[in-house]
Amino acid sequence: MSSVKDLYARDPVKCFKIDEAAVEEKITGFIKEQVAGFNGVVVGLSGGLDSAVSLALAVKALGKGRVFGLIMPGSCTSQQDIKDAQELADSFGVECRVVDITSIYESVRSVSFSDDRVGCGNIMARVRMIVLRDFAHAKNLLVSGTGNKSELMVGYFTKNGDSGVDILPMGDLYKTQVRVMAEHLGVSRRIIRKAPSAGLWAGQTDEGEMGVTYEVLDMILMGLELGFTRSEVSKLINVREDTVNMVCGLIARSKHKVELIPFPWVR
Repeated sequence: MSSVKDLYARDPVKCFKIDEAAVEEKITGFIKEQVAGFNGVVVGLSGGLDSAVSLALAVKALGKGRVFGLIMPGSCTSQQDIKDAQELADSFGVECRVVDITSIYESVRSVSFSDDRVGCGNIMARVRMIVLRDFAHAKNLLVSGTGNKSELMVGYFTKNGDSGVDILPMGDLYKTQVRVMAEHLGVSRRIIRKAPSAGLWAGQTDEGEMGVTYEVLDMILMGLELGFTRSEVSKLINVREDTVNMVCGLIARSKHKVELIPFPWVR
């Protein structure tokens, strides 16, 4: 850890350099181990970077016959995203189904207490997970998640939505490292260049919602993880301390998402 910390102090960007082949071997080995006893995995495909890399790694680990894709468009899903997701599945030879969840979402919305954009987006994410889990149950599969370390650390996911997976193969990869892995695994340039989005409402982007680019976010998160103070991180990566404080706020507000459900000890 100390050597990584020293490197971060000299050149933070270099800390994100990975051995792609070694990372692939570790993650595919993890998937094989976790899936033992199941028929394979299902991956929710959005047409974006994270789901593309998740699918590619699953195919590398298990073979295309044991990997399934579900495309779950809603009313705000673009036709291009659906096309990109289908072409991705085709490129890896994976069986893929399209399940339009618009009617399910609208049915839940009709009895929902939420009328703000984030609340409605959470409903969308939870409906997707219901469909994924049902498909997994029907075929004796695990739901393989598409989240990354950057999202986990700041709680950028829906509780009981996209967090409701069985395995999270990219949980120790920062978003910038996922992009590197995409290149290594042969994901199309179109998908790699896309603005990251959870597709929860029209025009939504991850970076716009969080208020920081993934490149900056990752450098802040790594600095904090290595034990640097907020002011030290600010100086080392040359960003405003207000930005570092904002990221710390995201981490603090999402603690309930990443920690075990609290309960009282009575013994």
